[in-house]
Amino acid sequence: MAATSAPITMKEALTLTSIGINQQFITFTNVTMESENYICVRETAPQNSVVIIDMNMPTQPLRRPITADSALMNPNSRILALKAHLPGTTQDHLQIFNIEAKAKLKSHQMPEQVVFWKWITPKMMGLVTQSSVYHWSIEGDSEPVKMFNRTANLANNQIINYKCDPSEKWLVLIGIAPGSPERPQLVKGNMQLFSVDQQRSQALEAHAASFATLRVPGNDKDSILISFASKTCNAGQITSKLHVIELGAQPGKPSFTKKQADLFFPPDFADDFPVAMQISHKYGLIYVITKLGLLFVYDLETATAVYRNRISSDPIFLTSEASSVGGFYAINRKGQVLLATVNEATIIPFVSGQLNNLELAVNLAKRGNLPGAENLVVQRFQELFAQTKYKEAAELAAESPQGILRTPETVAKFQSVPVQAGQTPPLLQYFGTLLTKGKLNAFESLELSRLVVNQNKKNLLENWLAEDKLECSEDLGDLVKTVDNDLALKIYIKARATPKVVAAFAERREFDKILIYSKQVGYTPDYLFLLQTILRTDSQGAVNFALMMSQMEGGCPVDYNTITDLFLQRNMIREATAFLLDVLKPNLPEHSYLQTKVLEINLVTFPNVADAILANGMFTHYDRPVIGQLCEKAGLYIRALQHYSELPDIKRVIVNTHAIEPQNLVEFFGTLSKEWALECMKDLLLVNLRGNLQIIVQVAKEYCEQLGVEECIKLFEKFKSYEGLYFFLGSYLSSSEDPEIHFKYIEAAAKTGQIKEVERVTRESDFYDPEKTKNFLMEAKLPDARPLINVCDRFGFVPDLTHYLYSNNMLRYIEGYVQKVNPGNAPLVVGQLLDDECPEDFIKGLILSVRSLLPVEPLVEQCEKRNRLRLLTQFLEHLVSEGSQDVHVHNALGKIIIDSNNNPEHFLTTNPYYDSRVVGKYCEKRDPTLAVVAYQRGQCDDELVNVTNKNSLFKLQARYVVERMDADLWAKVLDPENEFRRLLIDQVVSTALPESQSPEQVSATVKAFMTADLPHELIELLEKIVLQNSAFSGNFNLQNLLILTAIKADPSRVMDYINRLDNFDGPAVGEVAVEAQLYEEAFAIFKKFNLNVRAVNVLLDNIRDINRAVEFAYRVEEDAVWSEVAKAQLREGMVSDAIESFIRADDATQFLEVIRAAEEANVYHDLVKYLIMVREKAREPKVDSELIYAYARIDGLGEIEEFILMPNVANLPNVGDRLYDEALYEAAKIIFAFISNWGKLAITLVKLNQFQGAVDAARKANSAKTWKEVCFACVDAEEFRLAQICGLNIIIQVDDLEEVSEYYQNRGCFNELISLMESGLGLERAHMGIFTELGVLYARYRHDKLMEHIKLFSTRLNIPKLIRACDEQQHWKELTYLYIQYDEFDNAATTVMNHSPEAWEHMQFKDIIVKVANVELYYKAVHFYLQEHPDLINDVLNVLALRLDHTRVVDIMRKAGHLRLIKPYMVAVQSNNVSAVNEALNETYVEEEDYDRLRESIDLHDNFDQIGLAQKIEKHELLEMRRVAAYIYKKAGKWKQSIALSKKDSLYKDAIETASQSGDRELAEELLVYLIEQGKKECFASCLFVCYDLIRPDCALELAWINNMIDFTFPYLLQFIREYSGKVDELIKDKIENASKEKAKDEEEKDVVKQQNMYAQLLPLALPAPTMPGMGGGFNSGPPPPLPMGIPGMPPMSQFGMPPMGSY
Repeated sequence: MAATSAPITMKEALTLTSIGINQQFITFTNVTMESENYICVRETAPQNSVVIIDMNMPTQPLRRPITADSALMNPNSRILALKAHLPGTTQDHLQIFNIEAKAKLKSHQMPEQVVFWKWITPKMMGLVTQSSVYHWSIEGDSEPVKMFNRTANLANNQIINYKCDPSEKWLVLIGIAPGSPERPQLVKGNMQLFSVDQQRSQALEAHAASFATLRVPGNDKDSILISFASKTCNAGQITSKLHVIELGAQPGKPSFTKKQADLFFPPDFADDFPVAMQISHKYGLIYVITKLGLLFVYDLETATAVYRNRISSDPIFLTSEASSVGGFYAINRKGQVLLATVNEATIIPFVSGQLNNLELAVNLAKRGNLPGAENLVVQRFQELFAQTKYKEAAELAAESPQGILRTPETVAKFQSVPVQAGQTPPLLQYFGTLLTKGKLNAFESLELSRLVVNQNKKNLLENWLAEDKLECSEDLGDLVKTVDNDLALKIYIKARATPKVVAAFAERREFDKILIYSKQVGYTPDYLFLLQTILRTDSQGAVNFALMMSQMEGGCPVDYNTITDLFLQRNMIREATAFLLDVLKPNLPEHSYLQTKVLEINLVTFPNVADAILANGMFTHYDRPVIGQLCEKAGLYIRALQHYSELPDIKRVIVNTHAIEPQNLVEFFGTLSKEWALECMKDLLLVNLRGNLQIIVQVAKEYCEQLGVEECIKLFEKFKSYEGLYFFLGSYLSSSEDPEIHFKYIEAAAKTGQIKEVERVTRESDFYDPEKTKNFLMEAKLPDARPLINVCDRFGFVPDLTHYLYSNNMLRYIEGYVQKVNPGNAPLVVGQLLDDECPEDFIKGLILSVRSLLPVEPLVEQCEKRNRLRLLTQFLEHLVSEGSQDVHVHNALGKIIIDSNNNPEHFLTTNPYYDSRVVGKYCEKRDPTLAVVAYQRGQCDDELVNVTNKNSLFKLQARYVVERMDADLWAKVLDPENEFRRLLIDQVVSTALPESQSPEQVSATVKAFMTADLPHELIELLEKIVLQNSAFSGNFNLQNLLILTAIKADPSRVMDYINRLDNFDGPAVGEVAVEAQLYEEAFAIFKKFNLNVRAVNVLLDNIRDINRAVEFAYRVEEDAVWSEVAKAQLREGMVSDAIESFIRADDATQFLEVIRAAEEANVYHDLVKYLIMVREKAREPKVDSELIYAYARIDGLGEIEEFILMPNVANLPNVGDRLYDEALYEAAKIIFAFISNWGKLAITLVKLNQFQGAVDAARKANSAKTWKEVCFACVDAEEFRLAQICGLNIIIQVDDLEEVSEYYQNRGCFNELISLMESGLGLERAHMGIFTELGVLYARYRHDKLMEHIKLFSTRLNIPKLIRACDEQQHWKELTYLYIQYDEFDNAATTVMNHSPEAWEHMQFKDIIVKVANVELYYKAVHFYLQEHPDLINDVLNVLALRLDHTRVVDIMRKAGHLRLIKPYMVAVQSNNVSAVNEALNETYVEEEDYDRLRESIDLHDNFDQIGLAQKIEKHELLEMRRVAAYIYKKAGKWKQSIALSKKDSLYKDAIETASQSGDRELAEELLVYLIEQGKKECFASCLFVCYDLIRPDCALELAWINNMIDFTFPYLLQFIREYSGKVDELIKDKIENASKEKAKDEEEKDVVKQQNMYAQLLPLALPAPTMPGMGGGFNSGPPPPLPMGIPGMPPMSQFGMPPMGSY
């Protein structure tokens, strides 16, 4: 059947491989398609990613780097669901992402693995596990909800689909399983149907199922149907069925009758089975799709077979409904995405014709609104009508496809039926049926409404309109208007009867709705008329209407000026203002006139309104000078100032300060330039200095930065207005740091008497010039000295201040300054008064008046500098008597006592408050001993050392240093750089230390000597203290120190000290002795203090005498000592002795070292003894493990078996591995067998050559590694039967297959390897690698089987790998076949051409070459065929004709010299009009002398070198060839050459035609002359006729007259005279018509001018609005006179300003 006539159309919507999807990922587990919107592909190489294909733009896939086990796109939106298995668990992690929002919506971790999942609705996912089915909503935070458990029939099934019905009350789960033993090739299908309401399941046999809804006649609700397809095998009999049944039948309602039909599978598809089912709800069809690409189409309602065909040659594994087109998508293994749709033009003819099922054709046409059943429907309608089955006829008409029966004729037919009494009229039955089926058309709505209106049942109309059952029209509105205006308006609006809608709104006075509606429908009413109408009754409404017009899209339909004039003509100034203010808000330049106008009318009538408008600043484009003048006249001076732009105008207005708000005036100054502002300020000061000063000051304050502070100051100084300067600078002062500004302000304040302000500024400001200000204030001699005091106090002019006040007898201010302002500066005041020789009584009184507030130190400094210190005696004593502890007070008092020599020692020792350094320094030159007393009291170390060194007071220094006990001081005095160190040491040893009874002082001194590294002096000191009977002889620390010092300085004394002293720290001193390498002394110390372990360690580690240590151990008999000896023996390699010592010590702690040493020394018998001892003390895995190993080393296999049966903590796996690694296989075998480590046991048995046992162990281990090791060992031992058993368990793992193959091949076991691989083909888990590897082996070793293998298993091969193998082994035919299967057509073609003896086959090569991508291969193929198969070259060229560059092909053949060989090809492609082809063919025709084909070629194909060809053949011996040359010259425009050639061959007809076509008069006349010369009179006459347009009459007559050929010119002359007389007649006619038109145009213009003048005289001042019918005035008897057109200022209007509205 032709594809165009088939009822189902198939097309390829997309090829997945064309958008970059690798073939290996086009599988059921990698590709998902949940709806017609998206395809989702999961890739795992070269990296993990998910590809999302939007079917609306399939060439732009979205690829995202995502790792997941499954990915599903939501059916409707860009929401992606991902599933990933959690490694090491049985759990799956589920996530849902919104791709557009880039956000995660939900996630959940399933406790069991999800084996299948699917979007069952756009908001719900179905999750299928091994045991249950869950539903998971993407809304909210809900977790998956369990729906039901899987039935037993689905156990061990691969789930392929899961669906729910639209109500989500019925669920179906579908799986497939291996076929029955009697027919294993036929896959078994199982289905579980679950009812949510009943919570029950039913198990059925089915491969595919789907839900649908169907309205059963007589039932007002849809029935839920399920359709499922099955293919079963019972007793060798295959049964294929399609079932359609109803689910949940509604009680008491008509139900759907169960249907079933056979599925017919052709013999070639005996093992094929359904994989998917889709139901077209649009057409009511069931699509059943099988795995091998068969499509079955059935009618849903009747289960009638409609169509069957194979839609794909490759297996189909996935389908999805295409609901928008009523079809489905299918994806096959090749990656084709096929779209199946109903062929609406052919399906009905197909069903009614080929199937001869008229009833089904009618039902399909009605259900799907399909064409093709018109005659059947009409015929059926006529039959029903004739049988008076009006109800059935009505239903048929209502459901007629494409509404072919819903016509006025049908309504008339029902109207013509007489009504029977007591029965419903057939017409009403018809309309009732239509209403239940859907919406009525316009004619039906009108007729039904007419019936309802006649019966006065308006409510029915309202209900039908609300339910959208009627199609609104203008006629229906007119009908309804007779009973209800509101309802009619709704109908008019729905029917878009715009004039009627506008008329209805006008009647209701809803003018605003007119604008809204007109905008919605794009209608333009007469807005000016509407506005005039509203103005007469509602001024505010008119404003609102005008504003609404102004806001219309596309601009206001009426000019703003016209609207404004309408308001002003009625003196509606406020309304006009309101309108203009609103419409002029955008402030556009083109509205400048209206802006000026609205301001003008308000300045004249309502100045306050104009002022408010100007204050808002909403207008900027009006005439500012005019408005400025009006503002001045209206007394709005500030507005006038804002609008004037000339300085004289501004000066004239600005002096009216009495009528201007000061703040506004100040703001206005901000708009002026600096120069104009200063000019205006001068004028204001000139006019009224006192009155305007405050304004000027305010302006200067506000705009000082723009005007310049200096300019303002100069202005005030010019008018000598210090008051203005004071106020101006007062505001600017806080923000200025200019010293000059601050000074001028102080100066202005002083001159205006603002003493307090002067005092404040001098106190607070930091920016005035203090020197300048001080001098000004001194010169000003203000009555108040506080400003001067502030300046001098702040800036250090206290002496100048004191001198000024004392000189001006202002002693009161001196006292006040010292007492209240700054007592801290009193010393400076006292110093200046002393310099000014002020009486001492005043000074003393001044000091006493301040007393404790005085800083004593500077006061003493001032007095001491002037040798007047005694002046302070009374003051200081007074402070002391008050309890002052001020150090400066006591320092000063001490100095006075020292100078007066009044018992200074008493003061220095008893006074705790003076500064020792200050007083000591003061005493140094007066009495050094007093200085030592002062320094000693204050611990002034440096000063005391210096003064004692300087004055040789070393005894005092030694006593002080010993008593001080300060490490830093000791370091300083014992410094080698100190030249007085020896003198001090002598005093310390001889005097200071012997006098001391303090242990701390002795300790500090000893420590100092040690720190100063004076060992000999220290020994001398310590012997004097310790060995001689003193208070410190038995001191523990001193004895330690003496020995330690001797160790460092004099080791020869150490042994004597050890024997003489008893109270020292033996352990610590012994360690120090060891460090000092005094080992015998250390051994003596440890032995003296019974530290035996340390003692033996000295013997072992330092003296290194093991024998002496062993002797010592025997003497003391301590375990710890033996342990140390054992360790030393172990270190020295005396392993057996060490083990004996460890056993004596009963020490199990060093078992790790003992084990290591014993293994190195190979003394396992001793090690066994030791480990048995250790096991009694500790339960260590290492010990037990090493004991087993030691047994193994001494061949104690029996002991090993006994030991492992006893309780132990040995790490048996590690022990076994170690034994194996060291080739102790028998022992390892015992261990591995005991712990059931079958893998290790297997390889151990291999080492023992026990291969059968190794295979048995490997089978128990079931590990790839174990299988490989056993297999390889068997191969090496040539145990190939056992090797094959192992190999079959290895090659099912892809990763291990290649290793096994290489191992066999490296050892030359080719046949055995091939046998292994052939056996592997039948394995259940056989994979692509096995098939591929077997192919590679065939290519290498069994070439005869290669092609058969490739053809049988081409879909299960890794083709690239096998291609490489065939290429290496040079199997070219097989290589070509593989390239074709892999779509590598370029390589296939190259292989065929390079190895043609083996690989070439003509038909195959033709199929290959048209599919190659490399264009160069086309031309290589041309060369190939030219060289090897020239007889077939045209066949190949015709196949490639659409792809070849024909020029290049011709060049190739021309160079080869075989151009004529491809003549058929060139003829076939000459229609492309290629130059090279044309020239080659023409050349061939010339050689063949085929002038007819040559002329035809020249006529049809002009792309060639025409002149070259003509020159080539113009001398040809054949006349026709020369004639062709002339013809070519003519076509090329070479007229002379063509005519000359024709004349040469006496082809006069050709010459005459050429001259005529040339259009060249000269050529034509030359030909005439030539013909006369040749005596060809008939040819002369013919030339005149043919070249009539070119030949001049005078030339023709002259030639004819001269040559006596007048008779031959008469036909030419007659034609010439007739032509020219006709032209003259046309010219005369045109001239008369033009004159008439000009006259009529002039008369018309005159009439227009007259009419305009007449209307201008009759024009009234304001035109009244015309009355409108039905709006207050009614109609006049006749039509009103037309309004004048073109009135200035108003747009043209129609008769009433709007379309005629009719009468209501």
